[in-house]
Parts: sequence; C-alpha cells; structure tokens
Amino acid sequence: MSARTSSAPSISQTTSSRPAGTLYRGSEGMWSWVLHRITGVAIFFFLLVHVLDTALIRISPEAYNAVIGTYQNPLMGIGEVVLVGVIAFHAYNGLRIILVDFWSKGARYQRQMFWIVIGLWAVTMLAFTPRHLINVFAHAAGGGQ
Repeated sequence: MSARTSSAPSISQTTSSRPAGTLYRGSEGMWSWVLHRITGVAIFFFLLVHVLDTALIRISPEAYNAVIGTYQNPLMGIGEVVLVGVIAFHAYNGLRIILVDFWSKGARYQRQMFWIVIGLWAVTMLAFTPRHLINVFAHAAGGGQ
C-alpha cells in the first residue's frame, strides 16, 4: 500500500500555475487580439462621429462650420496623433492576422510578426508625431495661417 501512496502525484503536479477561470496567459497573441478589438471599436466610433459631423453640412453649413471650428485646437491635434496610432496599429496587425491565417508558416512566426508590427508602428509614430505636433502648435500660436 505504501508503494501505491508514494506513486500518487502531489497537489502541485496536478494543479495548473494558471489562475482558475482564466483562459489567457498574457502572451503576444492575446495582447494582439485585445488591442486589435480595442482599436477596431475606436475606429468605428471615430467613423460614426465623422459621418455625423460631415452630414451637418447638408442640414446647416453654419452648424458644420461651428463643429469644425471646435476641432481646431491643440487638444484635438493630440487626439489626431492618437487616431493615427490606432489606425496604424490596426492596419499593421490586420496584415499580421492575414499572414497568420493564409501563410502556411504564419502560426509558427506569429510572435515574431507581433514584434515586427510593434516596430513598424513605433517607426510610423516617430515619423508622424513630431511633424504633426509642430503643425498643430504652430497653427495654435498663429503661425499656421
């Protein structure tokens, strides 16, 4: 009987180190999925607002001009940087998802492709952000007339 008892697995061998009730472990694939959904929803709401404020021109050109006038401030310029970041990540990650789905080796290299997406996104944002903010703040100071 003692031989049978000693061969039984211990509690630490039979339980997972992963918390109960969670499916994800926080790897690149999970964060890619989460960020893709968040950026997709953000783009959807931006497009909804964009269509609605553009539709104002048919109702009242004065109302349209008033709404567009509220967008011409530095805070909205920073919001445009966020918008470009969201769109760039969503686009690059979408290409990664296409490769994972349709390239025979895509699943094997999905982790490396995620970091390539992050790198491309960073390069895009480093190229876009300074130039855009220079224009935004020059216009706000009266130099971009």
